[in-house]
Amino acid sequence: MNILILQGHPDTSDSHFCHALADAYAAGAERGGHDVGRITLSDTGVELLRSRREWQSAELPAYVREGQEAIRRADHIVLIFPLWLGGMPALVKAWLEQVFREGFAMEIGENGWQRHLKGKSARLVVTMGMPAFFYRLYFRSHGTRQISRSILGFSGIGPIRETLIGRVEPMAADRAKALLDEMRDLGRAGR
Repeated sequence: MNILILQGHPDTSDSHFCHALADAYAAGAERGGHDVGRITLSDTGVELLRSRREWQSAELPAYVREGQEAIRRADHIVLIFPLWLGGMPALVKAWLEQVFREGFAMEIGENGWQRHLKGKSARLVVTMGMPAFFYRLYFRSHGTRQISRSILGFSGIGPIRETLIGRVEPMAADRAKALLDEMRDLGRAGR
């Protein structure tokens, strides 16, 4: 299986648990015999889209072409990011808006929307300060639902699984090890 890991933590000044999770998933996937590609979104130089005209433009920045090609090759996409203000960081949203453009991810055809990324699966790995059960119960996972339904699912990707990791700071060493082991197991299985 060809697996693409998208590292969405915006802070490059330090290593975060998101980085450790991505490394563990990649190590497990490689041990499982999968081909692994990685894109660190903060290294791409992503720019904001400001109009529908820009979104439909045929002139694509190099990082957009590279991101689209990596997604085309991928059978499974893993998107890792911290929950900020209840959703994905602006960096992740901006990158997804740039890469999941009309014509690449989906487009309007004669019979409605055509989803171009069918046959791919995804996993969202999201860290947060609050307990994950509280995010699911009280907030109804609204930030991850937006990605699952309105971006990935709308493009035809499915199934989309989630790993929500609450109370990341401070984290006991034994819990961190268990979570990293879980990521390695998911990587090995390509899930």
